[in-house]
Amino acid sequence: MAHTDVFDDLEAEQQQLESVLARLSPADWATPSAAAGWTIADVVLHLAQTEEAVTATVGAHGDPVRWHELGATVDEAMGALVAAERGDGEQIFGRWRVARRDAVAALRAADPHQPVRWVATPLKPPTLATTRLAEHWAHALDITVPLGVGYPDTARLRHVAWLGMGTLPYAFRLAGLPPAPVRCDLTAPDGSQWLLGDPSADSVISGPAADFCRVGAQRLPPGDSKLQVSGPHGATALRLLRNYAVS
Repeated sequence: MAHTDVFDDLEAEQQQLESVLARLSPADWATPSAAAGWTIADVVLHLAQTEEAVTATVGAHGDPVRWHELGATVDEAMGALVAAERGDGEQIFGRWRVARRDAVAALRAADPHQPVRWVATPLKPPTLATTRLAEHWAHALDITVPLGVGYPDTARLRHVAWLGMGTLPYAFRLAGLPPAPVRCDLTAPDGSQWLLGDPSADSVISGPAADFCRVGAQRLPPGDSKLQVSGPHGATALRLLRNYAVS
């Protein structure tokens, strides 16, 4: 299961991103991000919109966003939301700063055992917080890489790795394959080892946790990573790896 400090870590991840965004110039906000078709302002707008959706779905004062009414796929729906509300980068930054704090407060206050509606599947608040951490981390890369700004990897990636590993069975089923036992031996940013999955599995993914998380976020092709695979299902697991959410 996810670590119980996920709410603190989500807040810390957002704070790290906020420290980067606070230093952007007007030209920076208009810079193309690594998310195709979106500027850096668009990426932050997307994060603001989805944080507002977290507060709405967790709290009693608003209705969850009806994603299916906005597009044929989740990506289409997210794109439509961004296209409808593009604006000034500084104003979007202010909107996100409010939205991210409201969302964390709502998640902290929610019953951790009661699933809430989120996009395609109900999620318990700690798992929803984990997905929000993973999304903020991945989009931080979309922002910082094009700008040439450093964004250090931290121990918070353990949540992202947990999410990717925990959803491998779903990824196998989505590909029309039976789930296969896989274990991971990952080297954390501080050099410690993270062991995930079935310890008796003969299929293994090993290497840097940062690469594992980037592959799962579709920010790094498996072949360009430093990850190693072994066993009958290791290569397939790495190919299918995604940081999906589970309930």
